[in-house]
Amino acid sequence: MQIGNKTEAQQRADQIDAFRSELESLRKEQVLMLEPLQEQAVRRYHRRLLGKLSAGFDIDTTNRQKQLSLGMGITSSIGAMGLAASVFFFYYQYWGFLALKTQVTMLVSMPFAVLLLTVIMAWMEKSGYFAKLFALIAFVCFVLNLSMLGQIFNIAPSPLAMLIWSVFGFLLAYAVQSRFMLSMGIVSFAGFLSAQTATWCGSYWISFGERPENFFPAALGLFLISLIPHRWYPKFSALYRVFALLLFFLPVLILANYGQASYVDYGVDLIEMFYQVVGFVLAGVMIVLGILFGWPEVVNTANTFFTLFLYTKFYDWWWEWLPKYQFFLLVGLTAILMLVVLKRLRLVSVRRKAEAAL
Repeated sequence: MQIGNKTEAQQRADQIDAFRSELESLRKEQVLMLEPLQEQAVRRYHRRLLGKLSAGFDIDTTNRQKQLSLGMGITSSIGAMGLAASVFFFYYQYWGFLALKTQVTMLVSMPFAVLLLTVIMAWMEKSGYFAKLFALIAFVCFVLNLSMLGQIFNIAPSPLAMLIWSVFGFLLAYAVQSRFMLSMGIVSFAGFLSAQTATWCGSYWISFGERPENFFPAALGLFLISLIPHRWYPKFSALYRVFALLLFFLPVLILANYGQASYVDYGVDLIEMFYQVVGFVLAGVMIVLGILFGWPEVVNTANTFFTLFLYTKFYDWWWEWLPKYQFFLLVGLTAILMLVVLKRLRLVSVRRKAEAAL
């Protein structure tokens, strides 16, 4: 088996750990007893493989190492956000005391200097914690670069700035394998495409947030991107799908309860009813697709929004005239019914996988 990235290496190490635990259980139950020579050969092979994976990808081979890595990841994130905030407030506190030439020099040079430092850290440190830390600082410096240069030279605001931010964020995310940086790139890309949609629909781009339907093209684009194979970045596809669902279902939820925000002018009640149906149906469809394709993040996100759509309608229909104990009894019984349906869908998925394995 050829292992090409850290995620695959960690999965293989976890498989070895699970194999050792299961083998020990089988030995205690006297189900499987390996010959001493066989057991020694397996142990030597695993030690050699784990040593190679650890040296090549800096993976965690014990539970203690995993706990330390989790703590290092949290510390790295906090440190990155702290340094990024420090850079931001430093700019705004001392900016007025600097000459124009100094301001422009700092704005142009800082993103590239931190980007170079990010590349050096990625090359020197295999775990990537420091590279991800400096990547966030580079992104903040780049955003400040475009924003403040625009203010200095009185350049009219444009949605293209968000497109440039998204490209830079995506490059950093794929360079250091950072899901946080990928989130920054996705948010910037969604902002740009939504602003462009508002422009195409005849609105001023800065007011794109006033029409929730502006986010639908971004949701569709991100979902299509998630279908592209990400072998070297296996966790990125799930993040694309989560953002795609959020950018679709949040606007639908708003429009289902506030039809005045829609571009369509067919009556508020009709618009709200339409988006309620759309929300229920597509949330159910995404739950089924998530189960069939093995996308747990899709199942969880779609299930959350299905529940929100359902309970908001319960509130609209019955909160005023049902006794409170009956209302919450209805909520509880509905939750039980949804649990039964999801369990049946899960059993169908498990049965299909078992049949495919045979």
